[in-house]
Amino acid sequence: MDDLKTLSDFFLAIEKDFRISSTHVAIFAALIQFRKNNGIINPIEAYSFEIQKIAKIASSKTYYKCMIELNAYGYIIYMPTKNRTKRSTIFFHVE
Repeated sequence: MDDLKTLSDFFLAIEKDFRISSTHVAIFAALIQFRKNNGIINPIEAYSFEIQKIAKIASSKTYYKCMIELNAYGYIIYMPTKNRTKRSTIFFHVE
């Protein structure tokens, strides 16, 4: 799984998708960086604060909103957990 190809495919897919904002792009790029730092695995398991730190997003509400939207739009599969001691699971859809 090539991270550069994943990011390139994402940018091609969002080119005409007016729903995607710079915050969505920051989160997607942060997810790729997190994956790179953890052995290029799919799915990744991460706490929201880990991704927010990389994406430079302070608001948890913004993070969750964008993650849910990226999931709904088909760019990722996001499986959040309500348990604070467990990481959420994120699958990359664009390959």
